[in-house]
Amino acid sequence: MTLPSCDRALAEITQALAATAEQVDLLGQFPADNFALLHRHGLLALTVPRALGGAGADLAHARQVVAAVGKGEPSTALILVMQYLQHVRLQDDPRWPRLLRERLAREAVIDGALVNAFRVEPDLGTPARGGLPATVARRTAEGWRLSGRKIYSTGSYGLTWFVVWARSDDADPLVGSYLVHRDSPGVQIVEDWDHLGMRATCSHEVRFDDVLIPLEHAVGVSPLSAPRAELDNDAQRWMAVLLASLYDGVAQAARDWLVTFLQERRPANLGAPLASLARFEEVVGRIDTLLFTNRTLLDAAAAGQVAAQHAGQIKHVVSSNAIRAVELAVEAAGNPGLSRHNPLQRHYRNVLCSRIHTPQDDVVLSQAGRAAFTHVQ
Repeated sequence: MTLPSCDRALAEITQALAATAEQVDLLGQFPADNFALLHRHGLLALTVPRALGGAGADLAHARQVVAAVGKGEPSTALILVMQYLQHVRLQDDPRWPRLLRERLAREAVIDGALVNAFRVEPDLGTPARGGLPATVARRTAEGWRLSGRKIYSTGSYGLTWFVVWARSDDADPLVGSYLVHRDSPGVQIVEDWDHLGMRATCSHEVRFDDVLIPLEHAVGVSPLSAPRAELDNDAQRWMAVLLASLYDGVAQAARDWLVTFLQERRPANLGAPLASLARFEEVVGRIDTLLFTNRTLLDAAAAGQVAAQHAGQIKHVVSSNAIRAVELAVEAAGNPGLSRHNPLQRHYRNVLCSRIHTPQDDVVLSQAGRAAFTHVQ
């Protein structure tokens, strides 16, 4: 795919993904066919550097792809977002051995291999709010022996590599990422993901029971006494823009459904399409204004025109607008909007999941408020 001129190909991909999105949602299984399609288009290695066989895409192009995939089938898009983020980060992290970086890149290019980070634990919750992982890597003569549990492990069955947040058993523990291959003995996936939305992300619990990994697979660790931030400013910007683009894509799909519904629905007592009524023109205008705001903000952020410290606010504003846009569509459609025969109820369930991702709204708004008070002191 030639990146600057891929609009038509992306539109076709959106259509193909949307055609099976209802079944994907109903079954809640890993959407393997969707990833086969994306691999055929070279999109699973989009952020792999050109020197390693990928497309070397920048954030603007990655956002374009994620938005198109999210509009078609958002569970697929979320797993794809994690793939893009991991490949962007690992190539710039000197803690990763060069041969491992190259191996993961090569497998993404050739085989479409997927990778994601597993961080959340049953007792700790999200690590973004502090604390140490209960997952422990014990140092042995053979290598690390990893034991622990991870929940909300997006992609689970479809991944080739797990980047597991854990701590070593050293006196000054090494905290960070330990790389595990999916076929390692002692890895078990517990099928407990049964959510209202984003059902095909297969974000099941993954258990590690004395899993042996090589010592060099401690790929992103730092001593507890000298911690290193997991995400720098650029990584936060990538995460905010891509996650927000995904859910904005869901809202775009909802908007398109509503417009078609209003044009085709002709009540007998009206004798004209619902689209002819000023009330519905105003509703669609409100939706389009919300989505225009999202598009303008996301394009500016992807182009580096928004300071990195505003990454959380980008995610909050775009997600809130996307949710409101779909809510307006549901309100306008009435009963048909909530019918399982129509996709709008699926878009609504999916877009609500935007609130879950780190950073959550309370963290974003509290940080913005603290910054405001700091600046006036």
